[in-house]
This record gives sequence, C-alpha cells and structure tokens, in this order.
Amino acid sequence: MVRKRIVALSERIECLLRRKCGALSSKGRVIVVLAMLSLFTVLSLYFTVSSVCRFGKGADDGLRIRHIEPAELQRETIEMDSVKQSNDFNYDDKRKTE
Repeated sequence: MVRKRIVALSERIECLLRRKCGALSSKGRVIVVLAMLSLFTVLSLYFTVSSVCRFGKGADDGLRIRHIEPAELQRETIEMDSVKQSNDFNYDDKRKTE
C-alpha cells in the first residue's frame, strides 16, 4: 500500500519535471544546468573548507595519545589452544631445528 503511494508520487514528480524541462528552451536548459552546477560546486567547497577549519577545534578534550600496552596472556588459554603447529621454527637460534 505504502509502496504504491511512493511509486505514484515518484511518477507524478517525474511527469512534472518532464513538463517543466520540456517547456524550457535550449538556452534555458543550459542556464538551469549551469546554475545547478555552480550551486553544487559552492556547497561542496563550503563543506570542504568548513570541515578543514573545524578539524583541530575541540580536539584537546577528546584526543589523548597513550602508549599501547602489551596484552596479558593467561596460561589456561594458551594450553587450550586448538591450533597445533606442525613445525617449531626457532628463528632466533642460528642452529638448525630438529
């Protein structure tokens, strides 16, 4: 029911836009396209510049740099690990492994 209303509304809007655009001359269409292009360009530049300007403001409260601490491994989880290594490579030792 709701979907049919949405489809009907979109068809009405499409029909209205086609009539309005069809009534425009070729110069009028070019003017409308250029006006919309300039409007969207100005809005895009505004959002980009305003986000860059606001980037560092208020960062003192929320941004804190901390050192990463090593994870504490519990012995029970190591023994219960289901993955078994088939080869035990000792890369720190220069001798060959058996």
